[in-house]
Amino acid sequence: MVVVVLILLSSCKESSRGTVPSFEFPDSIAIMSTYDVNTMISDSGHIRYNIEAEEWFVYSKRQPPYWAFEKGIYLEQYDTLMNVESTIKCDTAYYFNQAKLWKLIGNVNMTNPNNQRFYTDLLYWDQEEELIYSDAYIRVEQEDQITEGVGFSSNQDLSVWQIRNTKGIYTVDN
Repeated sequence: MVVVVLILLSSCKESSRGTVPSFEFPDSIAIMSTYDVNTMISDSGHIRYNIEAEEWFVYSKRQPPYWAFEKGIYLEQYDTLMNVESTIKCDTAYYFNQAKLWKLIGNVNMTNPNNQRFYTDLLYWDQEEELIYSDAYIRVEQEDQITEGVGFSSNQDLSVWQIRNTKGIYTVDN
């Protein structure tokens, strides 16, 4: 009898695998968890965006509420003929839906319709103001020049942009 009780007690050890999240803080739990995301977004009957992400969590109980793409995100924007106009890729992204603000973190790579390439580690996209900006280091590669600096602002289609505290490599005609 003692042996049976000891065997039963030893089998009731707490396991570190498969732990359940604490409900003591309900705002710490995602209300939606989605994996291997590949979704297209349309506007006026035309597909405008394709979003790919390994994970997508929605935290609507947090203040402020946000979406988390902590394993990265890849976005393509299309023209009306479904040609890729621009791309965005980063290691981590957060979308604050009330403010309509994206925060992109880590290896942020973007291209625009002019085939200009933008590289930084921190970028914000304010959809309400239609503005992309950063106070971090940024590098912009164009066909004939490379521009670097700290601080960046642009319209949201990256067609008109400005870098502060610049330095670069430029082609000059003699």
